[in-house]
Amino acid sequence: MEIIHQKHITFNQPTVLTIGTFDGVHIGHKKIIERLIKSAKDNHLYATVLTFFPHPRMVLQKDTNIKLLNTIDEKSNILQHLGLDYLVIKEFTKEFSRLTAEDFVQDILVNKLNTKKIIIGYDHHFGRNRTANIDDLRVFGNKYNFDVEEISAQDINEVTVSSTKIRKALIDGDIITTNKYLGYNYMLSGEVIKGKSLGTKIGFPTANLSIKETYKLIPKDGVYVVKALIDYKLVYGMMNIGSNPTVNNTNSQFIEIHFFDFKKSIYNHKLVVEILQRIRDEQKFNSVDDLKQQLQEDQKTALNLIKDFE
Repeated sequence: MEIIHQKHITFNQPTVLTIGTFDGVHIGHKKIIERLIKSAKDNHLYATVLTFFPHPRMVLQKDTNIKLLNTIDEKSNILQHLGLDYLVIKEFTKEFSRLTAEDFVQDILVNKLNTKKIIIGYDHHFGRNRTANIDDLRVFGNKYNFDVEEISAQDINEVTVSSTKIRKALIDGDIITTNKYLGYNYMLSGEVIKGKSLGTKIGFPTANLSIKETYKLIPKDGVYVVKALIDYKLVYGMMNIGSNPTVNNTNSQFIEIHFFDFKKSIYNHKLVVEILQRIRDEQKFNSVDDLKQQLQEDQKTALNLIKDFE
């Protein structure tokens, strides 16, 4: 799959296209993409997803509270393994949002992306103020010579998964449901930074994960079983999300991972951490010794759970 940050690129190859934010690239999204890829093969077209970044609400509503399931890099990596020919990432700006529906169709879909067919949901809206719908798209299809295939309400409703349901599951700490709906393990991607080394002093050294994308949804505070690929080696561990109330007097959120049987320094490494299961809520303990004892219990629990994931 080729990833294109669409600015001045014009496609020579004829494409079949679907459009959307595809946040989470969950099992419902994958059904649409499977349909897209099949249509591409049947019609000798190039399977293309058009998505937008930043999220329109970040631009139009200055919504800094919006939380998404994927960073743009995570979404690109997931889509890359689904068999697409192209992922086109269109920068969403206020200027772009003012394009009329017909200008969007003519300038972007037809002239730049060489679209011969569009597969789209029955409730899709587009253009300035999102005033155009699938009926308008069919009119434009007749005018600009492309087909429109509708994904019906029944097709969409057959899949009871939605990004909203997945966000709620994450906020509730329900990783099992989250991963089931996604069809893969929820992930956190970031850089390992130096912490206070308090974990090392009690026998549980941690990698402190810094996530620069403030729009990334972090699951509910607590302790989780995780895995990560570090230098091509699969390593399991346990992760704490929270403020570490036993040793900190701050409300700041930290993401700390203790990897099992792993000694190597990984400061400044970029990590993708997959979350497998939640163990417990974060707690404040009366002493560091009590915390250490609980961490030993957590490790036993995590190691037992890992057997189910190996």
